[in-house]
Amino acid sequence: MRIAFSKYDGAGNDFVLIDNRGGKVSLTAEEIARICHRRRGVGADGLLLLNEGGGDCDFAMEYYNSDGHAADMCGNGARCIAAFGSSLGLGRTDKGQPTLRFRAADGLHEATIVSWDTAGKAGIVTVGMKEVEKAGVRRCMDGWLLDTGVPHYVVRVKGLRDYDVAGEGRRLRHQPQLGPAGANVNFVEQGEDGLLHVRTYERGVEDETWACGTGVTACAIVTGCGHLRTRGGDFEVDYRTTANAYTDVRLTGPVELNFTGVWEI
Repeated sequence: MRIAFSKYDGAGNDFVLIDNRGGKVSLTAEEIARICHRRRGVGADGLLLLNEGGGDCDFAMEYYNSDGHAADMCGNGARCIAAFGSSLGLGRTDKGQPTLRFRAADGLHEATIVSWDTAGKAGIVTVGMKEVEKAGVRRCMDGWLLDTGVPHYVVRVKGLRDYDVAGEGRRLRHQPQLGPAGANVNFVEQGEDGLLHVRTYERGVEDETWACGTGVTACAIVTGCGHLRTRGGDFEVDYRTTANAYTDVRLTGPVELNFTGVWEI
């Protein structure tokens, strides 16, 4: 079976995207892991299937980490699949900007292509994230634990540039306080440039990634800083605060089409 794919990245957080509106692509965990393998495959942090949507959305997003296991949400994957969906002619135009509505495992989302350079195949994409209840943001060990689509642990450190993110992330990711499935681990430090610097160890990838959309969202909510810098690029996170929740959460950052290809199963 020959499967056409596109490779995108959101601030260096990279994904294989497949148009599966015909429903013909069904991959095992082992096949997904092979496709995502950095040496034997395409190489990616995750894989996304763009499936048929219902009457209330343009498409459905099905997300898998590079280990082949599904996850409820991926912020950068969502921004990449929105750009991919727009390239397929999906969505509508709202105030001159392509806008798409889609369903992920954690609910409905809306994304906007803020800008897109057709020649450079890159641009800025915003996606609406899930509402976060304040009661769900709690102190845990030396940091905070919350769910922004998937669970995240956020902890402040010193000397982030030289910090052992892979080693400490691997150690913390399985701590019992983070729940039976563990959590992604985000290390943050306020920079002299006014940006919150973030490095993330992602479960399912089991390594540091260049950026994590749900992670920077979690970090913004915990610290109150909406301007964030990752190894792969800068993000803005906006939200409204009510008595009980963080609502209208919006994640904005860069997206780029890397290349297209065909994979044979």
